[in-house]
Amino acid sequence: MQVKENELRFATFHGRHDGALAKVTAVRDDTRSEPYLWVCTCGTSRSFLTEDGVFATAWRHTHPNRVDRLRQWATRRLQFRARTAR
Repeated sequence: MQVKENELRFATFHGRHDGALAKVTAVRDDTRSEPYLWVCTCGTSRSFLTEDGVFATAWRHTHPNRVDRLRQWATRRLQFRARTAR
């Protein structure tokens, strides 16, 4: 992720999700209505009004617990079934 001139990178998280390596970068951008956000290399992003929750959600995105991994597995399984049913 390339940081723009008006953005300040303040954290980077490395981990895995959906069986692939992932890198999440947390950024502060004062020109946005929700200045705190994180962006993952998988294309997912979330924005926040305050700094609360940025670190916790970014960490959990790259380090999913058992419930998160089960949910990801079920999603992949349902997508596979939908593709093969066509």
